[in-house]
Amino acid sequence: MEEEPSENERELWKLSVDGSSCITSSGAGLVLMSPSGWTLEYALRFGFKATNNEAEWEALIAGLTIAKHLEVQKIEAFSDSHIVVGLASGEYEAREDSMEKYLSHFQSLKSAFEVLRVLKIPRVENARADQLSKLAIAEELEKNQTVLVDYLDRPTISKVDMMDIDLPQEPNWMTPFINWLRNEILPEDPVEVRKLVYKANRFQLHNGILYKRSFSFPWLRCLTPLEADCALREVHEGICDNHTGGRTLFHKLLRQGYYWPTLH
Repeated sequence: MEEEPSENERELWKLSVDGSSCITSSGAGLVLMSPSGWTLEYALRFGFKATNNEAEWEALIAGLTIAKHLEVQKIEAFSDSHIVVGLASGEYEAREDSMEKYLSHFQSLKSAFEVLRVLKIPRVENARADQLSKLAIAEELEKNQTVLVDYLDRPTISKVDMMDIDLPQEPNWMTPFINWLRNEILPEDPVEVRKLVYKANRFQLHNGILYKRSFSFPWLRCLTPLEADCALREVHEGICDNHTGGRTLFHKLLRQGYYWPTLH
């Protein structure tokens, strides 16, 4: 007779990750599974060259970041990388600067979880994450409609802090959210009240700055129309690359940590 899983096991999420690197491109794949069997599959394409070990770290950090924003408390992560598992478990010591930075980033994520274990898994048992990582660097990625796709423009360990923009603040789309979250002031229209209270669950006011919860990114800083125009110009005209296309520009702005209603 099989033993029933313990309470801790019933609350445990599973994360399988893998990274791929070739001469022309790099990417990662991850499979996140809830205790009830709900599964999220993700392909992550890099806009930079990464070694195999760096791609493996990016996959693990991306998966843990998503789990963190889903408010997962207990998780087991599986990787077929000896280096990543060895460093994460404390069995190996980081000797390269990049590995030391990735390990430091991983350590900063650990505090978000009550239980976090990183375990070695044979490559043959990590087939789906491996497939997703290879899909991430394939030409057919753009045509795929069944797997969530994300674009990482720079390594996680080289992310810049969100720039502070000091511009005059006038009533704008953020004003009702700030009034409600700070002072519990609601609009007069009952219909607008219902909409606001429902949407406000996805926003947070921290040190006077409004942030929006994101599914696969950290909290996004909300921008006024003037701030959004400034961010668009800076990203498009030189901070992140010249002559950026619309879709790429959208992902760059998300990666910078910004949000406004018409960003899409």
